[in-house]
Amino acid sequence: MITDIIAIVAGALFVGVYVSWRAGRIDRLHARVDIARAALDVTLLRRSSVAQELATSGLLDPATSLLLAAAVLGTRGGERPRDLAESDLTRALRAAFSQPGFRVSLSGKEGADELLAEVEEATHQVFVARKFYNNLAAATRAARGRPLARILHLSGRAQAPVFFEMDDSLIADKASAALSG
Repeated sequence: MITDIIAIVAGALFVGVYVSWRAGRIDRLHARVDIARAALDVTLLRRSSVAQELATSGLLDPATSLLLAAAVLGTRGGERPRDLAESDLTRALRAAFSQPGFRVSLSGKEGADELLAEVEEATHQVFVARKFYNNLAAATRAARGRPLARILHLSGRAQAPVFFEMDDSLIADKASAALSG
């Protein structure tokens, strides 16, 4: 009789500790997602700023400058969803960088190499920040989707994180080329 009571109390204590641990884990994952989203926002803003600097530097031809400036303007509080506006900026950067002789035409101009390197670095940071954020969002959604978490509603009122999908193929191509080369 006493052993049965001790076993029941120990089992209840174990379940309580496990449920508390699982709820704490989901809460920590949500906090990490929020931090990762803020970091992604900062890197997107930095990329937008250096793209604006490139567009207004006088290094590009007027049409490319206008295209890039319009794409940058679209990322800053426009009517379009942010992921689409950021994808437009990626495509504008890709169009500028993929022009025949683009680097050759800029070589020798004061500050051109540094500015191009800064744009490429900012774009690479966006790729990394977006991948990190999406991985955390996936882990959080998986933790929220476990049966115990769903049944006991361990995530509380927190919204499930959404993935941030955008075109960053310019960077993905460079990353895969760097890994394979």
